[in-house]
Order: sequence, then C-alpha cells, then structure tokens
Amino acid sequence: MKLITVNFLACAVKGCKAAPASYPLHFRDAELELQELEFQPEFILNIIPRIDWEGMRVMAKELGFPNIPDNKPEGDALKDERLLKELHRLLLETQVVEGRLCCGNCGHEYMIKEGIANFLLPSHLGLVIPSIAFLNAC
Repeated sequence: MKLITVNFLACAVKGCKAAPASYPLHFRDAELELQELEFQPEFILNIIPRIDWEGMRVMAKELGFPNIPDNKPEGDALKDERLLKELHRLLLETQVVEGRLCCGNCGHEYMIKEGIANFLLPSHLGLVIPSIAFLNAC
C-alpha cells in the first residue's frame, strides 16, 4: 500500500463518518518497504494541493519521516528539490507491506497484508448486506 493513498482514507465504520478523530487513520506495527522510482517532481507539485497536509504529517511522524515541514509548501518553497524528493520518497516510494490502520475514533483496525488493506467491515459495524436467499424471496 503506497502511503499516498492513506491520505485519502478515513474510517468506514458507520458511526465514524462525521467524527474528526476518524481521520487520519494511524499505522500500527507497520512493516515498510522502499521501492525506488524515478523522481517525478511534476507529479509531486500537482498532488500537493490535494493532500491534507496535517493528516500526512501525522502519518509521516508515526512512520519515522521527520523532515516534513509543519506547513504545506507554497511559492518558493515548492522549488526546494530536497523537499520534493523527500515527499516523493514518502508518498510514492514507501509502501506498507504488513501492519494495521487504526481509527482514532472507534479503534477499529484494518489489517494490511501483502501490501493490501482490508476495508471490509463486519456486519455489526457497517451496512448489512442482505443474503441471497432474502433477495430471491422478494
């Protein structure tokens, strides 16, 4: 799971939809893997406006990336190649291969296995999907 995707995820539990603590999800026991990619400064410059900066900073700090500035870069700060490379490394090259994403509101944990997060919820936490037998009876 590339870290860029986590910036766009919140807890899917029904009671967490409006809770501010349901975002960002927090990593637990994350096993990271670095996959080097060609540096893409244009992509980073285009994605920065879409990123929730505070959520990304929380994630970066939890995973041991201390070089992320407190404020979203603007103007001349966007010309800092060192910063763009650090963001590229964090968002595109770093992957979580095993671990959990945890909701700060309800505590629900989403398992990450082989780089894929499981966001399927048990029926008592999410929407109840009717059984096929029920659908055939209708």
